Amino acid sequence: MALDITDLTPPPGFERLVLAQDPEAGLRALICLHSTRLGPAAGGCRMWAYDDDRAAIHDVTRLARGMTYKNAMADLGLGGGKAVIIGDARRDKTPRMMQAFGAAVDALGGTYWTAEDVGISPADMAHAATRTGFAVGLSGASGDPSPWTAEGVFRCLRVGAAHAFGTEDLSERRVLVQGLGHVGLSLAEKLAAAGARLIVTDINEAALQDARDRLGAQVCAPEAVFDQPMDIFAPCALGGVLTQRTAAMLGARLVCGAANNQLADEDVAAALAARGVTYLPDYVVNAGGIISVASEIHGQSDAWRLDRLGAIADRVARMLHQARQTDALPAQVADRMVEEMLAAPRAA
Repeated sequence: MALDITDLTPPPGFERLVLAQDPEAGLRALICLHSTRLGPAAGGCRMWAYDDDRAAIHDVTRLARGMTYKNAMADLGLGGGKAVIIGDARRDKTPRMMQAFGAAVDALGGTYWTAEDVGISPADMAHAATRTGFAVGLSGASGDPSPWTAEGVFRCLRVGAAHAFGTEDLSERRVLVQGLGHVGLSLAEKLAAAGARLIVTDINEAALQDARDRLGAQVCAPEAVFDQPMDIFAPCALGGVLTQRTAAMLGARLVCGAANNQLADEDVAAALAARGVTYLPDYVVNAGGIISVASEIHGQSDAWRLDRLGAIADRVARMLHQARQTDALPAQVADRMVEEMLAAPRAA
């Protein structure tokens, strides 16, 4: 059976949702386009062993919407989209699967650009690129976007610290990094170099041992995260970790991390604020990776990437100032800024 692309009914406000299947290649994937108003949709491909299709659709739609907001806020001339491959990346992924995924992306005719996300590496994306010109984040081009994401989060975290504590100095600040993948580990290294008292958690024992040995990090069990005394919480794993229950337990005064969709629902931002916790919207602070990818899409130089990376922290500072002036949540300020961009007349 050849590759099959089936259009599903997208949620209200979304442009397109497709199911891509190639049983011989082991591919079952969803690609979601939330908005192409500001340009072609761009966003990474994640591979995850979802419990069922409903869970996969929930994840891909939330992520695609988040990419619209992220790309708009970072001024990248791109819309928002996302892809998820259903399966265990450690067990099920093959070059043939990734080639079939590339063919699925190509079938969308340039309306969606893909790159790495959880479970997908630059080498995997290179296999996809053999079947499409719309796969980026390739070695020898913009490369792994993770270091750019980590650098952007680190810069924003320092701005957030100045807001929450009166100084951006991280010496002796207790920072808990949840998740030691490519981005989380890179962020942990930057925090350790800045003198932070590092606490880390992950399900990967080797990553924990490395952080303990190299960075002097304290290790905590994943289920004990919200019992830890900390100043700053940096979620760098999967989304939805901040619920009404965990927000009530959190001891930090600042939340700034790389994970997408950190809040289980929008009301959690208000619950955090009521407890004196500053939450920096994830789609604003974690834009470094898509900035790197966008430079490849647009054929731009490192100077272009660095300019937009530097602008992330400035944008957070303005957002926090405006939130304080208007007595609004930073997340509300950020959302309003993006909604105004999406509502503005299209440029000629």
